[in-house]
Order: sequence, then C-alpha cells, then structure tokens
Amino acid sequence: MSHPTPLTHTVLALCAVATLITGCANATKEQQGAGIGAGVGALAGVLLGDSRQSAAIGAAVGALGGYVWSKNMEEKRIAMEKATAGTGVMVTQTADNQLKLNIPSDISFDSGRYNIKPNLQPVLDQFAQGLNGQPNTEVRIVGHTDSTGSDAVNQPLSVNRAQSARDYLVAKGVDARRITTQGLGAKQPLADNGTETGRAKNRRIEIFLAERQPAKS
Repeated sequence: MSHPTPLTHTVLALCAVATLITGCANATKEQQGAGIGAGVGALAGVLLGDSRQSAAIGAAVGALGGYVWSKNMEEKRIAMEKATAGTGVMVTQTADNQLKLNIPSDISFDSGRYNIKPNLQPVLDQFAQGLNGQPNTEVRIVGHTDSTGSDAVNQPLSVNRAQSARDYLVAKGVDARRITTQGLGAKQPLADNGTETGRAKNRRIEIFLAERQPAKS
C-alpha cells in the first residue's frame, strides 16, 4: 500500500481550507470567493511546479485574482432584477461570483441584425449606473446568434451584437477599457434551433459584471 506524499498532504490541506471557507455559515461572500480562488490557485500551482512552494504561490495568486460578491454587487443584482422584471431577462449570480444578465432577442436584437432595440436601452441604462464609482469591476459582453445562416455570417454578427452593447454603455459613461467583448456565433445555443421560439432564445447577448478582490497594499 502506498503512503500519501508530503505533496499530497499539502494539496489536501489547501483544498480543505478552501472548502471550509466556502462552506462556513459565518463566512462572508467576499471570504467565500477568495476561498474558491485560493483552492483553485493552489492546485494550479501544484500542477505547474509540482512542489509545496508552488502550491503556496498558486493559492496566493488564486485568492488575489478571484471575484468577490460585495455589497455593491448585491445591490446591482437587486437593481437589475427590478429593472428587468417581466422582460424575460434572466439575472443570476454565477458560481464564481459574477453577475450575469441573459438578454433574449425579444428585447435585444432582431434576426440578422445587431442594432439595439429600444426595449434594451433602459436595461443598459440601469446597468451602467454607478459603475464609474466601482473601479474594481469588469464588464464582459458575449454575443450569440441562432443557427440560421452560415458561420461566416453568424460569427461576425455575434461580435457586432456584443460591440453594439459595449458602445451603448461607453456612451453612457462606462470606461471602454473595463469592457471586453466576445462573439460565439451559434456555438452555444440555449434552446432548440429547430423552432422559432428556440431560435429567438438563442439570439441574445450575455452581460457579465465581476468585481475583483481588492489588491492589498
């Protein structure tokens, strides 16, 4: 029977710490996010360096690079839920503490188009509010299409949809340097592209808001 190596003990200990932090009833959202980052970072450090020192370095990097669910993020979630009530927009908190808005074509884009519908403007207006006062936040916008047409058409269309939303937010005062965009074409459908209802759900943009763990001086 083989015996656990010191490295194995280190990895198990680091994972246990991250689990305790994220599972503790008294831990704050910020502590939970940092705990997840620390555990993932520790494992990455082990894989890269295969040493206890690398595990410790990886844990530190993971904790610093993780997202946190702060009071500002919770307030933004509540505000977005109120602003989008009854619109079909889904507002959720992701497993890694990002605020996600899934915005379907009903209020975002017509088929084959990337100009923003009027119904989407109030949603983006509310989203933009207060972001300039939160310097640690980052915005990521992902555009999607249905499967109608070829990849040669859908890929640039999805990029243009994400960029249209970015341009609108920038016009509302959000720093463009804090926004990244991506287009995925028809690669990640939410529903069956064989029906019009399904295609409408797949024509969408997803907007993610994330707050970085503040750097410690």
